[in-house]
Amino acid sequence: MLYPIGIQNFEKLREDGYTYVDKTALIYKLATSGTYYFLSRPRRFGKSLLISTMDAYFSGKKELFKGLAMEQLEKDWIEYPVLHLDLNSGKYINPEDLDVVLDQHLNNWESLYGVVRKYNDCSARMNDVINAACSRTGRKVVILIDEYDKPIVNNLGNEALVDYYRKTLQGFYSVLKAKDGQIKFGFLTGVSKIGKLSVFSSLNNLRDISMEAEYADICGISETELHKYFDKSVAELAQANKLSIDACYNQLKYKYDGYHFCEDSPGMYNPFSLLNTFISNKFRDYWFETGTPTLLVNVMKKTSFDITTLSDNVVVSVEDLSGMQDIVNRPVPLFFQTGYLTIKNYDQEFREYTLGFPNDEVKNGFLKFIYSYYVPVNPAEGNTTTSKLAKALRAGAPDIFMETLEALFANTTYQIQGDAEKNFQYAMYIIMELLGEYVQAERSTSNGRIDLLLQTKDYIYIVELKIDSTADAALQQIEDKGYAKPFVNDPRKLFKIGVSFSTANRRIEDWKVME
Repeated sequence: MLYPIGIQNFEKLREDGYTYVDKTALIYKLATSGTYYFLSRPRRFGKSLLISTMDAYFSGKKELFKGLAMEQLEKDWIEYPVLHLDLNSGKYINPEDLDVVLDQHLNNWESLYGVVRKYNDCSARMNDVINAACSRTGRKVVILIDEYDKPIVNNLGNEALVDYYRKTLQGFYSVLKAKDGQIKFGFLTGVSKIGKLSVFSSLNNLRDISMEAEYADICGISETELHKYFDKSVAELAQANKLSIDACYNQLKYKYDGYHFCEDSPGMYNPFSLLNTFISNKFRDYWFETGTPTLLVNVMKKTSFDITTLSDNVVVSVEDLSGMQDIVNRPVPLFFQTGYLTIKNYDQEFREYTLGFPNDEVKNGFLKFIYSYYVPVNPAEGNTTTSKLAKALRAGAPDIFMETLEALFANTTYQIQGDAEKNFQYAMYIIMELLGEYVQAERSTSNGRIDLLLQTKDYIYIVELKIDSTADAALQQIEDKGYAKPFVNDPRKLFKIGVSFSTANRRIEDWKVME
């Protein structure tokens, strides 16, 4: 079986015999029930392949759809002029970067349809291209735009550049509404809806299908599709990892499933991670290995949002989830649209969504990503530090555990220079969440205090952390609050650890272990 990893061109995929998960019935439904659409999906979820499939369909390439649902659904196979704009490849660091990308596409279209260039303005040139395409072919045009918002979302920290890109794109996209009578179909994709709020202020006839149940599985791979197309692949993966078939399916679901794009929708697998798992026969965090969106990096550097709430699930109103007014201080909608959070539940009475991490890959990847901002360690050393801490806990070695933590915060490369208390809490939250992959880790937070309960097969650790206090005071609180009482009859060995963190020195200043 050939896995189409990194292949976003439908024609190449079909001609070279790669596996294709058939989404053509949904494409036909879109084409025959409306004109203008917008779809938001996380990166590496198949948006570009979807656009390419639409390109082939509207170009009348019937031979590419043999054996697919579209072959039976479409009877006419009319060839329309297709204007396919891909904004995914640009770097968008300088103002001229967007101009170059638009100019390249416009030059190609002008050459194809015999347009004599009269203007430098890209919107005027686009207007002439649409006129010429309709005149030359005698048919309305199809406009497909992939990653429509990338120039803007990649530069949200640069107001001047964002303003330039917004004005350029707003003028360019406004032509679509002005030329409505000459457009057969329009489809735009993106990761986020941020740009839609301003770029499309004049284009209000887009149908946003991002959270519509009937198109919930238009990108990604459903459980049904996993069994239909990849049963043999799962069998090979199970054999390579010495798992039963059922255990292998469960592991795939745990690692890569769980994306819900509307209430009561089927869970969707990340196709990029799934295909990479099959081709390598290894369970790894493939989605995060391809990088983190610049937008998320910029937001995480500035946000005051309490990241420790993410693991407890976040409740957000319908209105807030669809709005993107203040992504720095209220980044939850951004986390949802970029795939870091997904819908876990919907309360119809109060019109509220409960959001959480979709799967283990996303949770671990996100924690490791923010590790570098709140934990004073080189990102490359993060995994080894976590494993060292976990091994110490499993071995019943609290001194080694604390010495490792102490050395971690003594590191002079600590990046965060803001609220030391908050950042220490965030750092401990991240460390404990990552440790949870290896040991049972529980936490509760209140009034600036973090209590930690760590459990392994043979040991129990009750950790009390104090800010600008003493280890003795922390140990005394463990006694006063009776934290050890629930384990009085537990045969495992119990350790009590008191820790004091200094906000002045930004390090663990005092710690003690008591059995």
